[in-house]
Amino acid sequence: QVQLKESGGGLVQAGGSLRLSCAASGRTFSSYATGWFRQAPGKEREFVAAITWSGGTITYADSVKGRFTISRDNAKNTLYLQMNSLKPEDTAVYYCAGRSISTVAAAYDYWGQGTQVTVSS
Repeated sequence: QVQLKESGGGLVQAGGSLRLSCAASGRTFSSYATGWFRQAPGKEREFVAAITWSGGTITYADSVKGRFTISRDNAKNTLYLQMNSLKPEDTAVYYCAGRSISTVAAAYDYWGQGTQVTVSS
């Protein structure tokens, strides 16, 4: 059984930065692709970024391209999301997910509980 646990969320002013982490346990982390999604109140869960197990392929949503960076450390079983130049519209609960590089949430088998990111204007 795979468990994913996010951390690093919080309150930040617009223009600031946060780094999210997702610690994985269970099935070998290095064997599967992983991604980040977010969900704002009253909105559907949306794709943010994804990365293959090797880091060789990375995709981003257009809304975060150039501001967010996804990375992973397989030795530490950890996925990261560096978020720079944050905007109020980035406010959401951020989730890490496993076993796909798809932009579609339904393609993922594993999910964390989420971490709240709030960006004030």
